[in-house]
Amino acid sequence: MDATIYHHPRCTTSRKALDRLRDAGIEPTVVKYVDEGWTEAQLRELFVAAGLTPRQAVRKREKLYTELGLADASDDELLAAMVEHPVLVERPFVVTSTGTRLARPLERLDEIL
Repeated sequence: MDATIYHHPRCTTSRKALDRLRDAGIEPTVVKYVDEGWTEAQLRELFVAAGLTPRQAVRKREKLYTELGLADASDDELLAAMVEHPVLVERPFVVTSTGTRLARPLERLDEIL
C-alpha cells in the first residue's frame, strides 16, 4: 500500500503515526511540511479529502494561533495563515489509497490501513 504522511518530527503523535505505518509494513512517503510548506490548493484538497474544514484542521494549541488572533478568522483567513505558518496545520495527516485522515487520535489511522 502506498501512503504519504505529512509529518512533523517534533510531534509525538506524528512520530507514533509514522511508527504505526511502518509496523503495518508500509514505508510511507514522508513530507516534512513545516520545512516544505503548503500551497492553499494543497491544503484545500487535503482538507476536503479528510472531510475537514480549515477550522477543524488548524492547530488551536499552537501559540501562534492566539498571537495571530485566529479565533474569529474566516476559513480563507485560516488557510492564508496556515500557508504562511505551516506549523498551524494540525498533524499528522496521512493519505493512502483507502482515504485521507487526520490521525488524531491515532486510532483514526486504522480507518485507512
